[in-house]
Amino acid sequence: MKVFGNRLFATTSVEALREQSKNKILRRALTARDLASIGLGTMIGGGIFTTIGTGVKGAGPAVIVSYLLAGLTSFFAALCYAELGAMVPVAGSAYTYAYATLGKLAAWIIGFALIFEYGISAAPVAQQFSAAMQDVLKSAGFTVPAWASASNLVIKGDWWNPAAYDLAHSQADVVAALFVLGLSVLLSIGIRESATANNIFVVLKISALLVFIVAGATLFHASNLTDFHPYGWGKLTPFGGAVEADQPFGIIPIAAYVFFSYIGFDTATTTAEECKNPQRDIPYGVIGALAIGTLIYCATAIVLVGAVPWAHVPAKNPLVYALAPLHLPILTWIITMGVLAGTTSVALSSLLGQTRIFYVMARDRMLPPVVAKVHPRFRTPVITTMVTGVIVALLALIVPLNQLLNLVNIGTLIAFIVVCAGVLFLRKRKPDLPRTFRVPFVPLFPILGIVMSAFLAIFGLSHTTWIWFIIALAVGLVFFFSYGFWKSDPRAIVATADPLEYE
Repeated sequence: MKVFGNRLFATTSVEALREQSKNKILRRALTARDLASIGLGTMIGGGIFTTIGTGVKGAGPAVIVSYLLAGLTSFFAALCYAELGAMVPVAGSAYTYAYATLGKLAAWIIGFALIFEYGISAAPVAQQFSAAMQDVLKSAGFTVPAWASASNLVIKGDWWNPAAYDLAHSQADVVAALFVLGLSVLLSIGIRESATANNIFVVLKISALLVFIVAGATLFHASNLTDFHPYGWGKLTPFGGAVEADQPFGIIPIAAYVFFSYIGFDTATTTAEECKNPQRDIPYGVIGALAIGTLIYCATAIVLVGAVPWAHVPAKNPLVYALAPLHLPILTWIITMGVLAGTTSVALSSLLGQTRIFYVMARDRMLPPVVAKVHPRFRTPVITTMVTGVIVALLALIVPLNQLLNLVNIGTLIAFIVVCAGVLFLRKRKPDLPRTFRVPFVPLFPILGIVMSAFLAIFGLSHTTWIWFIIALAVGLVFFFSYGFWKSDPRAIVATADPLEYE
């Protein structure tokens, strides 16, 4: 039993990880600006364009408070990500940090939770791109066939019964699936090319939001902010405050819902081994992405609820609706182009983060070694990238967005808790390790990050979300005890060339 426990909670050596980060297996081409852009690429886009309409309808003008609450939770986690990312500049993000601090089991759980944050989140974002693209095509006189226009797998009965699936009346989002596969090919070509494309998309979507803020400010009326919090804080009962498709009420449930908008600033840490100067670039990239994103979110929310009475804000295309009184069609096109650019960069960054998580887990033998093979020419994990792309494309093809958002949020909040705990653990166990960036006010800030993340997960998400997460985690643990528990050995991490490279 003691041997079993030792293996279960075995940790990697932080010193060995630091040496391993000096290897040049992956191409080092990214700067702090690239990392901030990658973080913004995942943050701004799918989340803000999708959640803000439902957020306003569920919290009224107090949606501003919901965004601030979600942003504050992310801020404490961002500081911890910055410290650990600069100290252990290895691909893998929260997974690597958990392996170095809390042990093998915690690392696997976080690696599994990050699948929800990165992989699953790319699927609904792709569906948002598809909807916007279909609107553009429709304006040009081309309509996508109904059977290929949206993800809607019809199930008449229990989901585990194969006979309950009504394929004849189901729909598939073909545009979203092809979109994901195309981005996967781009990521396979190379990190530099992907980062350049992402930078362009980030500029386009931020520009669109700035146009909305400036144009919408001319319609601002302070009287629209009356009845500021019509639903109060919401139902503050454990596992009972989730925002479902048609029942969004209260500041706390909406904070847990719009938290999806903040997912992604930590994507920058998954590319640590591809940074030119990770000790400096990672803190700037992570904190910079979160700061810029939060400022834009709050400004957008203030302008929206000031331009339109909150009860009239639609869940779909709220920004376009708010600018309609200006009678300027060009503004509609700018917002639409911002949605297309935003969803593209979000999906690109999410897929990038997911493939890098799989890469480092396979390198640690948590997953089969073939997953971590690097292509000799492109210097990217091509196999991992394309397999991930196919799986996400399948999700985008058939699974509706509303069934995925809460799972994305719960995976991310759990990852935040572990990262904050990792900072506390290393500060106590290894206080003398060099740290180019340090979280201020330790232990207060990490503890606040843990408490606020747990609060949103428990009081903002439903018991259904928790049940699905636990079921998925149980399946993952079966695989862990069948493979990763026996194959992975934290003592084997050494500063040598990667043996999984192509011969």
